Amino acid sequence: MIEEGSKRGKAMVEKRQLFMEMRAQNFDVIRLSTYRTACKLRFVQKRCNLHLVDVWNMIEAFRDNGLNTLDHNAEINVSRLETILSSIYYQLNKRLPTTHQINVEQSIGLLLNFMVATYDSESHGKLTVFSMKAMLATMCGGKIVDKLRYIFSQISDSSGVMVFAKFDQFLREVLKLPTAVFEGPSFGYTEHSVRTCFPQQKIMLNTFLDVLMADPPPQCLVWLPLMHRLANVENVFHPVECSYCRSESMMGFRYRCQQCHGYQLCQSCFWRGHANGPHSNQHQMKEHSSWKSPAKKLSHAISKSLGCVPIGEPPHPVFPEQAERPQELTHTVQPKPVANNMNDTILMSSGAPTPSKSVLESPSRLDEEHRLIARYAARLAAEAGNSTQQCPPTDLSFNFDANKQQRQLIAELENKNREILQEIQRLRLEHEQASQPTPEKAQQNPTLLTELRLLRHRKDELERRMSALQESRRELMVQLEGLMRLLKDEEQKQASQSGGSPHSSPSHGAGCSMPMPIRSTSAGSTPTHTPQDCLAGVGGDVLEAFAQGVPRNLRNDLLVAADSITNTMSSLVKELHSVDDGGDEEETNMRNGGDRAEAD
Repeated sequence: MIEEGSKRGKAMVEKRQLFMEMRAQNFDVIRLSTYRTACKLRFVQKRCNLHLVDVWNMIEAFRDNGLNTLDHNAEINVSRLETILSSIYYQLNKRLPTTHQINVEQSIGLLLNFMVATYDSESHGKLTVFSMKAMLATMCGGKIVDKLRYIFSQISDSSGVMVFAKFDQFLREVLKLPTAVFEGPSFGYTEHSVRTCFPQQKIMLNTFLDVLMADPPPQCLVWLPLMHRLANVENVFHPVECSYCRSESMMGFRYRCQQCHGYQLCQSCFWRGHANGPHSNQHQMKEHSSWKSPAKKLSHAISKSLGCVPIGEPPHPVFPEQAERPQELTHTVQPKPVANNMNDTILMSSGAPTPSKSVLESPSRLDEEHRLIARYAARLAAEAGNSTQQCPPTDLSFNFDANKQQRQLIAELENKNREILQEIQRLRLEHEQASQPTPEKAQQNPTLLTELRLLRHRKDELERRMSALQESRRELMVQLEGLMRLLKDEEQKQASQSGGSPHSSPSHGAGCSMPMPIRSTSAGSTPTHTPQDCLAGVGGDVLEAFAQGVPRNLRNDLLVAADSITNTMSSLVKELHSVDDGGDEEETNMRNGGDRAEAD
């Protein structure tokens, strides 16, 4: 009872540790709820070392633990959740250098308690698969566009269209994060959140990314892109003086007033609502995440006026609207073939033989492929040189023609690769037909297979006989050890009765000492039965040695028995070698193998 109470107390302390550390950071003095929420979640992310786990590593961990095969509404208990988190953090330590290793146990405890407090408020001891995926995919490191793409794959159907019910479920789960850090009144879930984000009826991937990565994003998720911007500007330096605290440099965000000329605030002063002079908190402020010198600003403005710099860059690349299909790898040549030592062929990953290496690497085909690759590389280099010398024209006909030529060249390379693979398949079939025996050959010499089968049967019979002899030899050794122990006990009794020493027994010469007993698991204790009982079932030289009542020289008798066993084993091994030699020669000269089998 005392141990259970101590464990519960330790769990409660660990559960409150993260929230106590977060309150010590004094994030509540931040005036704007968006920055306050983003700062708190960023603190949780860094304290649990989730910022070191990329979203692609997180997806790989989901697959390694079999979560991709489970239904979103399936429940997992806390012990399995702890196992999943352990695999994530131990794999992270394998990727990190030895000087930057993390405390795995502490990270697991902090994150596990945070997830249980966030998604298991009723203390059921279980979490759904979708809630765990949504939380870890949102709070891990990586680019926001990659996270949103993964989230869209979980809430869309097979045709690449978002399911509104699944997006509603995602909002329910992800908005529990602001609630966990005491920001629920500002970013809590409502029934109108889905239609507020997407009033359209059909949402594809690019539309989903456009809405969630817009400026500004939907109000319920405005803290999500801000959390990523916080991670990007933590080490950004601005050589500018703050107009309020008079700090000569700024770290992080920099805010410039759009009404007061030259009025700039550091992020600490802006977040706390500090203002002085003619500036007011009601003025519009512009957030800057980088510093540009006046010379760089002038050159950028000139380039922008000349049309060499695009005015508005898209927030994300344009992805295919249809769901991505797995890559087709049937026409891919394996890069590392393995040579076969029998016919110098090349083995593909399937294990089937392919044409010889000389056929694959014929000079004509290699030269033709090298010419195509050289042409493609020269064309790409020429296009790159033209793009650096002059600005891209407004007419896109040139780019369209270049892309068309590149596609044609790629199609030519694919056709050439397909022809090579067809030739490989044809030669592979020819080799298989030549190496396999035909029914006509078997009908011409029907005794070959019969004699070979008899030899293999003879070999199996000898192997079984050898195993039986080995078992008999082991039993004989055990019985010999028992007899030796009984004989030694008898000599000790006689020596004690005559008052002499067992080492000076008259039955042994000075040069014939008692041999050490053979170690055996079946003879670990001194037997209590008589010598006549031990001799039951023992014949040959051993029976002759102990059948007279007066023991002979035990050393000589044991040597005779051992020689007999050794001679039997030698003859058996010779027979096995003769059968093996006959089996090998049968494949080249069946008549010689048949004569040897008859001799055996």
